[in-house]
Amino acid sequence: MGSYLNPGTKGFRESLNSEIYVDKTGLIEKTNAVLNTRQKYVCVSRPRRFGKSMAADMLAAYYDCRENSSELFDKLAIRKSNSYRAHLNQYEVIKINMQQFLSPAHSVDGMLSKLSQYLLFDLMESFSGVHFRDKDSLVQVMKDIFAKTKIPFVILIDEWDCLFREYRHDQTSQKQYLDFLRLWIKDQDFIALAYMTGILPIKKYGSHSALNMFTEYSMANARNMAEYFGFTEEETKALCEKYKRNFEEAKGWYNGYELVAMEGEVPQKQAMYCPKSVVDAMLSGIYDNYWNQTETYEALRIYIQMNFDGLKDAVVRMLAGDKVRINIGTFSNDMTTFQSKDDVLTLLLHLGYLSYHWQDKAVSIPNKEVSQEYVNAISTMDWREVLHSVEASRKLLEDLWNLDGAAVAEGIDRAHREISVLQYNDENSLCCAIQLAFYFAKEYYTIIRELPTGKGFADICLLPRTLHADKPAAVIELKWDKCADGAIAQIKEKNYADALKEYHGNLLLAGINYDKQTKKHSCIITKMDWKGNAPTR
Repeated sequence: MGSYLNPGTKGFRESLNSEIYVDKTGLIEKTNAVLNTRQKYVCVSRPRRFGKSMAADMLAAYYDCRENSSELFDKLAIRKSNSYRAHLNQYEVIKINMQQFLSPAHSVDGMLSKLSQYLLFDLMESFSGVHFRDKDSLVQVMKDIFAKTKIPFVILIDEWDCLFREYRHDQTSQKQYLDFLRLWIKDQDFIALAYMTGILPIKKYGSHSALNMFTEYSMANARNMAEYFGFTEEETKALCEKYKRNFEEAKGWYNGYELVAMEGEVPQKQAMYCPKSVVDAMLSGIYDNYWNQTETYEALRIYIQMNFDGLKDAVVRMLAGDKVRINIGTFSNDMTTFQSKDDVLTLLLHLGYLSYHWQDKAVSIPNKEVSQEYVNAISTMDWREVLHSVEASRKLLEDLWNLDGAAVAEGIDRAHREISVLQYNDENSLCCAIQLAFYFAKEYYTIIRELPTGKGFADICLLPRTLHADKPAAVIELKWDKCADGAIAQIKEKNYADALKEYHGNLLLAGINYDKQTKKHSCIITKMDWKGNAPTR
């Protein structure tokens, strides 16, 4: 066992020994399926703290031919797979974290030189009986070993893209690095599987496509690996039951990443949760923002204040809970080449600051935790009007609870006047403005836009999460150049008993109208006692 060659099971054992371990060994069945095929090149890109390194440790422990790891895997989900025994401990494994070579190096030359030197040391120490044609060539040494042993290599590269993040403006170094990887692993018979993880996809860097043999699995297209990109809803719910935590609260804080898995020809949405945040919440019992332990808001601020038409508008609309359509096809998969707001938003998607809705070709802010990072970033920028609206939303919510329709209307008027990007064009724009004005409601409520009712949809519904059952629910109907009374009447005409049948408590009905002539909002609020199937006076 070497430092990089056949590193053993220690890393995976640490995961198994942790207080919380979620079984993701089903991923092994996916990699087994592509071993020794033209699809043996796999790149998985995910944000930080989404389990990339743990997966690499798991694959190393499973494939390592120098150690019997059946005691670890015989009790895990992979044991049920038909391919389990066939590939268990059958390969030479090289596992490296590129960041460990890049950080101490002063150049890309130094990084690649150390990488080759250390790998050659492990290889020649372990295969001293092999006659090597060229002891200075990593590729030739691995060719000679394979020719002698007939055992192919599984190569696991973690943080493969760190150079593109730290040498983001150095295209010469980027090309040199890509050429090294291509020479090492492309079209090499000694490779059974090349598995790389990082934050950025690898499809393109300018016109250079040295690694075009890889199949990408990303936050924009997880293909058939969606369930291995984080914690699924079922896994998160099981943890909440085990640790006696409120699942509804966990969902409000950490859900929102929507991945799509293909089942045959039918795309299936897969809800995904950030593993680190869920684990921290389970162990501490406190639902909080753990994202800032992984990234800082300064990184987000750099991107959302870039001078691209429509970028600020898009961010404000997403803060309000809206989705924004984007074209992810123009993104160059680096952190410097931006041609439009779509490229910036696509980067934020890969960094975990946005969720991609594949069928809508749109992005949104995934959850309350990440939304707070946007507020943190905005608080240090010149978006004072947006920050003021967010801060004022606390009082606006209290005005709603107090049935103060005039105060609610004035608060929405103020938000509309101050935030220039919220210019009204239609009822959808009105809905967006209302949601931003009620931003603070996320603290207590699940906010549902277009709640299905027996007769159409209620425009906005605020449903208190279980831990905040003392707060009233609210159904908000919006009107465009009509009247607030009409909105209330429409709510009462709709059969929303089925939609709210699980709710028992106070219910507020709010009708909000925007008058195009006066450019003012009006609001009427009434209160009903809700018994779960019908309103009572």
